[in-house]
Amino acid sequence: MEYEFNPDWWKEIFDEVYLLTDARTVCDENLTRREVDFITLFMGIEKNSPVLDLCGGQGRHSLEMARRGYSDLTVLDYSVFLLDAGRKKAGEEGLQISFIRGDARDTGLDDSRFQYIIIMASSFGYFIDNHENIRILLESYRLLKPGGKLLLDLPDKNHILKNFKPSSLHRVNKDISVSRQRMIKQDVIFSTETVLSGQQGCIRKNTYCTRLYSRDDLRKLLLEAGFKTVAFKKDFMNREDQGDYGFLTNRMVAIARKK
Repeated sequence: MEYEFNPDWWKEIFDEVYLLTDARTVCDENLTRREVDFITLFMGIEKNSPVLDLCGGQGRHSLEMARRGYSDLTVLDYSVFLLDAGRKKAGEEGLQISFIRGDARDTGLDDSRFQYIIIMASSFGYFIDNHENIRILLESYRLLKPGGKLLLDLPDKNHILKNFKPSSLHRVNKDISVSRQRMIKQDVIFSTETVLSGQQGCIRKNTYCTRLYSRDDLRKLLLEAGFKTVAFKKDFMNREDQGDYGFLTNRMVAIARKK
């Protein structure tokens, strides 16, 4: 099976339709609170530490952290729609968060600005050319203070290969359903997503991808990027018993420390 594929799919997909199709994850406030519980405890983040929510979308993790009193939070994402949604939410709640539009490979932010960087919800590995993914690791290293930590939340390659499902279907609401057809090729999983409305017909059909990493491969890349130590946690927010959540059914977390 071959798909028509735009390698810059990530520039266009993250909009109001995305918030519908992925609402059961990216709009799940209970899940977000549990993820922030883990992030803050496992990384040991202090309330005044500078944190970058890289590829952070509407900043759901930063919003929750701000509610808990964390005071130096920056969200960087490419999607104008998601950033605007985050700014609006922060304004409504009186939360102080900086929302910045940018490319994670070249943010333009100052060297050694952050003590912590988080890349959540399978937001790493969007490029077929792995050199472009590595650029994000190098940029993260540059942005971190000495001793700072990077957290990557990724699909668990071994779990996906053992439990691969070539198709899935879920209903968003009474009107909208989402089907996905998947293919794995050279450690990249391609997913063609079709969003159907009973009233309007096909709302959108597009193909996106995520590169799969084993723990050994990812550890090697992080060490080559300059990080000193790398630790992993598997079965992060495992939701296998709840259904097929695609890349977010069973995840692994990597935490790397800068020298």
